[in-house]
This record gives sequence, structure tokens and C-alpha cells, in this order.
Amino acid sequence: MKFVCLVYIDSKAMTSLSPEDDRRLTDATIEEDWSLRDRGRLVLAQPLQPPEATTVLRMQAGKLARTDGPYMETKEFLGGFFVIEAGDMDEAVAIAGDTAMAPYCITEIRPALEQVHSVTGRGRPPAAEG
Repeated sequence: MKFVCLVYIDSKAMTSLSPEDDRRLTDATIEEDWSLRDRGRLVLAQPLQPPEATTVLRMQAGKLARTDGPYMETKEFLGGFFVIEAGDMDEAVAIAGDTAMAPYCITEIRPALEQVHSVTGRGRPPAAEG
């Protein structure tokens, strides 16, 4: 079963890191991603640009409206995500809870919704390689 783990970064904790600590944290998370991949548990992992790079789209009165920049003033922001394979929520919690990012974030774990096309029977395409 796939689980999507949304990583909400504590901006205050992250800005307190020295450049060396930030580099070590980045290296540790990349190593963790490869370890999960090697164990057949990681589908995809991706950090995101900071909130200042955000664009929010919504339909208003039938027209597409666009808002640039950080949309909300919050302590935490969505800093990345990873998709894992786990047998159940307990295993997903064990995997997501054992990360170098844990002291700097809140991780929301949500089971992925598997869907198939009602006519073709095809599911959604898998993550692209590369």
C-alpha cells in the first residue's frame, strides 16, 4: 500500500541551522532516501522550493485566478513530500518517523487512494523514472 508523507517544515528551526548543519541534514536525507529505495520502500521523494516560490490557482466565478508568493502566514510550510510502500499505517509511521528531518518538521501520513478508470480499467500512471 502506498502512503504519501507530507513534510511541513518548522521555519524557525530550519533558519537556526548553520550552513554546515544544513548541508549535513541534506546529505542525511538523501542517504535515507537511497536506503529506503534500496529496501523497496521509497516510491518518490522530493523537497520543495520555499513558500516565496508558490503560486496558488483557484476557480473564481468560472475564471482561473492566480496568487503568487506565500499564500498563508504560518509557522510551518510544506517543504517536501515522499511516497512510500508500507504494509499498513503502523509500518508507514515507523518509516516516516525515523528520519533526520523529524526534529525540524511535522509529517502528515496519508494512505494513497488507488483508483481505476471506469471504462478502460487503467489506474493512474506510476512515478516516472529519472
